[in-house]
Amino acid sequence: MKIHEYQGKEILRKFGVPVPRGIPAFTVQEAVEAAQKLGGPVWVVKAQIHAGGRGKGGGVKVAKSIDEVKTLAEQILGMQLVTHQTGPEGQKVRRLYIEEGADIQKEYYISVVTDRATQKVAFIASSEGGMDIEEVAHSTPEKIVKVFVDPLVGMTDEQARELAQGINLPADSEAQFIDLAKKLYQCYMETDASLVEINPLNRDSQGNLIALDAKFNFDSNALFRHPEIVALRDLDEEDPAEVEASKYDLAYISLDGNIGCLVNGAGLAMATMDTIKLFGGEPANFLDVGGGATPEKVTEAFKIMLQNPKVEAILVNIFGGIMKCDTIATGVITASKAVNLKVPLVVRMKGTNEELGKKMLAESGLPIISADTMAEAAEKVVAAVKK
Repeated sequence: MKIHEYQGKEILRKFGVPVPRGIPAFTVQEAVEAAQKLGGPVWVVKAQIHAGGRGKGGGVKVAKSIDEVKTLAEQILGMQLVTHQTGPEGQKVRRLYIEEGADIQKEYYISVVTDRATQKVAFIASSEGGMDIEEVAHSTPEKIVKVFVDPLVGMTDEQARELAQGINLPADSEAQFIDLAKKLYQCYMETDASLVEINPLNRDSQGNLIALDAKFNFDSNALFRHPEIVALRDLDEEDPAEVEASKYDLAYISLDGNIGCLVNGAGLAMATMDTIKLFGGEPANFLDVGGGATPEKVTEAFKIMLQNPKVEAILVNIFGGIMKCDTIATGVITASKAVNLKVPLVVRMKGTNEELGKKMLAESGLPIISADTMAEAAEKVVAAVKK
């Protein structure tokens, strides 16, 4: 789960990480009132979407008068903001963040993620703040500094100092940086985040450090522990089909292809998509119905898949372990009738009650194309699309 910059900064503030003063706004009038309340000669008008690169896309502007705040808010609110992370269709801006201007002297980058290879928490820092960190890593990898924190020990002063010196932070800001890094680690651990990123972390002319941006991703499996974070969820920023799928405990992710996939088990789902691509097709989605899917759940899965107008065929690939093949067959038959299925449907099932499931499909009267192996199923569904 992701949240907006202004929500992330509020979390950072609670953990003692310095952030500028700012006020979220949902209308132009609220933006003007926010600037008046903040006071000062300079404000930053920021689009709030779940994507990076907002500045390059025209979603972050500096205003030097209240009238300019109003003009910029009118321009940015409601625009389709296109960045390298939104795709060509962009994302509609429904929220703004009005923030006090900053005394920017030097911008740095710092982030916290879980490193599965070392089973530790990785701190990544760079002297090249304000830039895409992927580009920095690609072009000048020597400017990326990492330390790995043992969760049983926590972030140490020595590790934080190593980061500070690695990014050539002036000595008069080192103590502040050590304090900030330790607070950032505490924030990361206590919120069950999977990513906390500050880009840029600004050092002003007085040597003070302040977070000018905040990006958070949270581990969805831990959200049951954090109702206060769940409350920050913005469904307008998420794919409607993925939101709908989550209501039925379906793991669904939209993709760009035209072959719908319904599979039980994440590993099998990934392998199914790979096999479709191997035979020249393109999957339209990742969809794992899980081990305990009911006929009702399968019906909802079909409905969600078919909401995508690009879907020209569906491949159902089931391994009957916990999930019985006859249960899936019931679901497939019910779903096909319920949605008045008009696209080709290829079904491959193996495992518990396999023969019964195949018999049910054969006797259903539906034009279902059966397959015995994954390769055969992929080949048949790709052929069906190309007809």
